[in-house]
Amino acid sequence: MIDLHTHCIFSDGELIPAELVRRAKVAGYRAIALTDHGDASNIDFIVPRLARVAGALGAAQGITVICGIELTHVPPREIAALAREARSLGARIVVVHGETIVEPVMPGTNRAALEAQVDILAHPGLIGEEEAALAASRGICLEVTTRRGHALANGHVVRMARAHGAPLIMNTDTHGPQDLVTRETAVLIARGAGMDAGEIAAMFKNSELLAKKAGNIP
Repeated sequence: MIDLHTHCIFSDGELIPAELVRRAKVAGYRAIALTDHGDASNIDFIVPRLARVAGALGAAQGITVICGIELTHVPPREIAALAREARSLGARIVVVHGETIVEPVMPGTNRAALEAQVDILAHPGLIGEEEAALAASRGICLEVTTRRGHALANGHVVRMARAHGAPLIMNTDTHGPQDLVTRETAVLIARGAGMDAGEIAAMFKNSELLAKKAGNIP
């Protein structure tokens, strides 16, 4: 399993980075990105600290650990600049918290994220045709999520991605140890969203390619 969207105590996660990485390793993960919630107030706190420990944690546990950030509830006009700042601070994966149907994310967030230099639009909710086409043209992954609530729109995200050729990625949006899933569970969730075997294989391949680009996964 490769999971490029997780949270630790630097935002609203339950675990310190070392324990999250250890639990991911025991659960059979090959790579994990630590992507705590960030905005203009805290990315200069979160990203350098995760960047400092990611390599050592990965080496100790035999798993690729990638420093990232999830830009969350950021006003759309600020997303592009914050994404650039996050990368300058050491983020190798930049996720944007999309317009999930269960949270009051500002309208226009999906579009602004897809126009910025980001890697993943997380749980994009009822993403529109134009945004799905933009994701395809820019190679930005749309997330199929295992997280309760956010996953209610998985089927719609899959249909939009399929119609426009946008890449999909599977993540857990882990906040606690109970949120980590096996690959088998991830496959079941993908099937429940209407994906066929070929689409599921391509989705997992997207995770691997992005992890290799960001974290030199072997």
